[in-house]
Amino acid sequence: MSKEISESQAHGTTNPFVEKFQDYLGEFVYGGIDGSITTFAVVAGAAGAGLDSSIIIILGFANLFADGFAMSIGAYLSSKSEKDNYEKHKKIEYWEIENLREKEIEEIREIYQAKGFEGELLEQVVQVIIADDDRWVDVMMKEELGMIESDKSPFKIGAITFISFIVLGFVPLLIYVLDYFKKQDVNLLVWSSILTLAAFGVIGYLKGVVNHKNKLTSTISTILMGIVAALVAYYVGDFLEGLVGQ
Repeated sequence: MSKEISESQAHGTTNPFVEKFQDYLGEFVYGGIDGSITTFAVVAGAAGAGLDSSIIIILGFANLFADGFAMSIGAYLSSKSEKDNYEKHKKIEYWEIENLREKEIEEIREIYQAKGFEGELLEQVVQVIIADDDRWVDVMMKEELGMIESDKSPFKIGAITFISFIVLGFVPLLIYVLDYFKKQDVNLLVWSSILTLAAFGVIGYLKGVVNHKNKLTSTISTILMGIVAALVAYYVGDFLEGLVGQ
């Protein structure tokens, strides 16, 4: 059997789906976490306050689309701001190597001296780097400024965040929507909780994949986080209902 492994296997991502969408899996996971937790918090809080199912659906969908849109816009603007900031500093570096060439050469020399290069080898490295302006700027961006260009699309980041927020955030509302169209002979909050915990489990597993952490630990911790958020929301709603109802 060959002992050779791919880079993706070495990093623990062998699933073809995960490999294909790895770059944006983080956005999907965190959009889904926020969507499912906040929507379930609304559902649990409204149920704790004794509100009618139709009101819970209205509040849930209002939260789902308003928060989902706000989160996706925030993710888009944050990513775009990072790209704009990178491009701004990149232009500055091009200007500096054109107008302050000797100073920039000395900075390259100091960077590689700090890495242990010296003597003739150091000068060879410096000459190779400064021979190409694009390579030179790339080194300065990484080594001097600690900035690495992201190839992820801000639009895709915002879109995937919104989609995951909506899709996974809808899970807590699913049983209430079904009940609206056809009465379900079940405890709606209990079933909403079961479905949401299942969603938390999926999200937790994917979070483990994204962070290269233990999948079981990540799954359990995400489920527990959801349970705590649900309990807080439910009892706050119950408390306020009792307070206002007096």
